[in-house]
Amino acid sequence: MADDTVTLTIESDDASDELTVPTELLDMLREEADESDPQVVGDIAMFGLAQRIHGAVHHSQGEPAEEIADLESLTLDLFEERFGASFGELTGHDH
Repeated sequence: MADDTVTLTIESDDASDELTVPTELLDMLREEADESDPQVVGDIAMFGLAQRIHGAVHHSQGEPAEEIADLESLTLDLFEERFGASFGELTGHDH
C-alpha cells in the first residue's frame, strides 16, 4: 500500500497532522505537471475552507455575525491571492 499512497504533514506553530492519500488521486487532480503533492492538497484545502465559510455566511438562517462575515472576506481574499481569480469566478457560485 505504501507505494500507492503519499503521506503529507500539515504543521502549525504548536501542532501537526498527517494525511495519507492515494498517489493516483493526486495525479488525477494535478492541474499542472510541475505541481507538487503539497500544492495539490493545499489547493483542495483552500477550496474546501472557502466553500465552508461561504456556506456559513450565505446559506445559513438569518444574518451572519459581523465576525463571520469578516472571516469570509479575509478567506476569499486569500483564495483569490492563491488562485488569481475569485471564488465566484472559479466555482460559478457568486453572491
